Amino acid sequence: MMPPTIATVVEGQGEVAAVPALLRRIVAEISPETWIDVPRPYRIGRGSLVKAGGIETAVAAVAEQGGARTGVLVLFDADDDLPCVLGPHLLARAAAARTDRPSSVVLAKREFEAWFLAAAPSLRGVRGLAKDLDAPADPEQRRDCKGWLTARRTDKRSYKPTADQAALAEVFDLAMARANSPSFDKMWRDVERLAKKITV
Repeated sequence: MMPPTIATVVEGQGEVAAVPALLRRIVAEISPETWIDVPRPYRIGRGSLVKAGGIETAVAAVAEQGGARTGVLVLFDADDDLPCVLGPHLLARAAAARTDRPSSVVLAKREFEAWFLAAAPSLRGVRGLAKDLDAPADPEQRRDCKGWLTARRTDKRSYKPTADQAALAEVFDLAMARANSPSFDKMWRDVERLAKKITV
């Protein structure tokens, strides 16, 4: 029998490595006695994902990755869209695409890196970030979180998702991020829901 699987759809190159690392950490916290497979994500541009047939094609592409006990998680940046509006609309489309697979849609407000800002003190000294790093007042309202991270590096390097995103995803404080970022708290709750559904 194939193991329970969370198959993922992402938009950015950095998320291809970062999202599996993050999911494994969350699952280990939620259900340490359970092993859930997290295959390499399916990557699709945001524009292609939201257009007619886009999320449906992506869900169909990953729904068979782990057999019958597979949940599908679609994760991308909200940018200027309201997650509470766009998210439910896309979730309805994703669920209709494969009614036999539990699915979830999470929009990071405004971008994935806002979750790092929400837990910024836990990243002090990591990947060249300042050793006195503090979180901004409202990390989910900031634009250009990548620029914020670059401005707070002391090694004169720019933050690059393909080089840095997975490394930060491996170490940022999950509880702190949940407390300071409603969209990350939703991510946690959605992963918990999917894990329960595919491990029964």
